[in-house]
Amino acid sequence: MSTLYDNIGRTYSGRRQSDPRIASAIEGAVAGCDSILNVGAGTGSYEPRSQMVVAVEPSRTMISQRPVGAAPVIQGCAEALPFRDRSFDAVLGVLTVHHWRDQAKGFAECSRVAKFKVVFLTNDFDVCAKFWLFDYFPELFRADRYVFPPVSRFEDAIGPVEAMAVPIPADCRDGFLGAYWKRPRAYLDPMVREGISTFAKVGDVDSQLARLESDIDSGAWEQRYSGLKDLEELDLGYRILISHRQP
Repeated sequence: MSTLYDNIGRTYSGRRQSDPRIASAIEGAVAGCDSILNVGAGTGSYEPRSQMVVAVEPSRTMISQRPVGAAPVIQGCAEALPFRDRSFDAVLGVLTVHHWRDQAKGFAECSRVAKFKVVFLTNDFDVCAKFWLFDYFPELFRADRYVFPPVSRFEDAIGPVEAMAVPIPADCRDGFLGAYWKRPRAYLDPMVREGISTFAKVGDVDSQLARLESDIDSGAWEQRYSGLKDLEELDLGYRILISHRQP
């Protein structure tokens, strides 16, 4: 079962660690659910520790990096979950939907096996479009804009959702695309970019990196985005969406 992360995920666990503030928000979203299926679980970031959790992940490379004590994992995909209807109190998906090959099937499967809640952490690109990183790398925006479904598509697929903003802290410990919004030099690090799937999709960005590095060194970046200086967190469009299932 070949996936993008079989190719780019070899060092994923070194750069992609759970941020406790984001983890707390996810824990709150699945509160009251005793059994959870984590779909597209990766290396196990943000898996609730206090409930019974089963993980599903398509990439063997990612599965091999799950730590000792992580939830039991099955190699599989969202589009064909090997569980009976309403097998879990909640289904959780953290920054995974944009990787699904057939989002409609994935949504249907998540809804099928969830008893009480379906919970996704995703990105609202109508908000994310303002992120300064896209000024330097517009190809990143183009690569993700149409694979991250809008909130309206979630609602069409899984019913009405409760949407909660997840502001990203300035010192975010995770390494996803928006994590370094106040630390621009981090994006110059190839190890950081290796942990961000969108960079793998766009190929050669050497000229864009050179421009960013030049602007950081000259002070132009700091001057251009001076409004970020005093912020401790920023809304980059990350959203937790909660769908409550019908009894």
